[in-house]
Amino acid sequence: MRAFVAILVPEDIRERLEELQSDLPVGRLADPETFHVTLAFLGDEPVERIEAAHEALENLAAAPFSLRIDGLGSFGGATPKTLFAAIAPSASLDSLQRKVRSLLHGAGIMPDRARFRPHVTLARFRPGSGTDAALARFLTRHASFGTAPFPVTEVVLYRSHLTGDGAIHEPLAEYPLG
Repeated sequence: MRAFVAILVPEDIRERLEELQSDLPVGRLADPETFHVTLAFLGDEPVERIEAAHEALENLAAAPFSLRIDGLGSFGGATPKTLFAAIAPSASLDSLQRKVRSLLHGAGIMPDRARFRPHVTLARFRPGSGTDAALARFLTRHASFGTAPFPVTEVVLYRSHLTGDGAIHEPLAEYPLG
C-alpha cells in the first residue's frame, strides 16, 4: 500500500491556490482537493506496516500551530518537473515532522531521507515539454504570492492510489494535535 503522512490544506487556502493555478498556462495541474504538505512519504509498504505506522502515530504529541504559504518555486533545476507553493519557515512544523519521522522509525518504517522542504505541489511538467519560458513568466508574475496563516490542528495518514489522471488520496486516519 502506497502511503504518506501529511497536513491537509484548508479550503480557503486551496481556493487561493486554485485561482493561482488558473493563470498557469503549462503543465498538468494538481487536483486542489489533494493539496497537502507532506511530512513523511512511506512509499509502498505491506498493510501490516501501515497498521504499525497508524498505531505509532496515535502517540503523536504536538500542539496546534499555524503555517502560511510564502512564495512559489520549482523542483528539477534547469528542467523544472514540479511547481510548488512554498511553506514559510516554521520551527513548529520542523518539530512536528521530526516527531512523525521518529514515530515511524520506531514502527520499523524508514521514510525517505531527503531534506524536508515543506510545500504544496501545484503542477507537474513533462521533461522536454518546452515549459521553461512560460513557467518563468508565471513565476515572475506571481513572485510575491503568499497567504495568511492557517491553522494546523491535525495530521493525516493517507493512502495514495496512482491513476492515469494523477493520484487519488484516501484518508486512512487522523491524528489531532493538542
